[in-house]
Amino acid sequence: GHAIVAASLPGTDPVQKISIIPRGIAALGYTMQTPTEDRFLMSKTELQNRIATLLGGRAAEEIVFEDISTGAHNDLARATDIARSMVKEYGMSGKVGQVYFAREKNNQFLNIPQQGAAEYSQATAELIDEEVKAIINVQYEKAQEILNQLQPTLEKGAKMLLEKEKIEGKDLQELLDEAQDHR
Repeated sequence: GHAIVAASLPGTDPVQKISIIPRGIAALGYTMQTPTEDRFLMSKTELQNRIATLLGGRAAEEIVFEDISTGAHNDLARATDIARSMVKEYGMSGKVGQVYFAREKNNQFLNIPQQGAAEYSQATAELIDEEVKAIINVQYEKAQEILNQLQPTLEKGAKMLLEKEKIEGKDLQELLDEAQDHR
């Protein structure tokens, strides 16, 4: 799901490899994307596409199995962090506006939040939460739409992964090109 969404959206890093071989404690597999150049700035569209890519695994799971699991935990955390930064730090929310809302300050040595006055009102906090949720929901729908349109490719890719345990980026591109030819 991640790889197909990433390969279908502009401004995403190219997919180099997909694997279902577990790595480390939490990774049940991975989609490796490598940037083609050093980047210091990212556009709103690029950040949105990155969120859609992160949500591609959850969307694929729901489409194929009609159920979801705990497997998307890390992807959800990363997608939410990006969306929250878009709203609180980058001024990329129409409703919240061009305002920077600093993150909660932590004590430098004890790694515990400092007590003190809130930096913004409860109403602003609720608006931030609503905007973060809206960004996530829109990008999840985008991922679902892409995967629903490419469901045969998703299933073919999943079968390849089960057989080979890995797919190289060029093989994924061939699958997507084949799907494009059948449209």
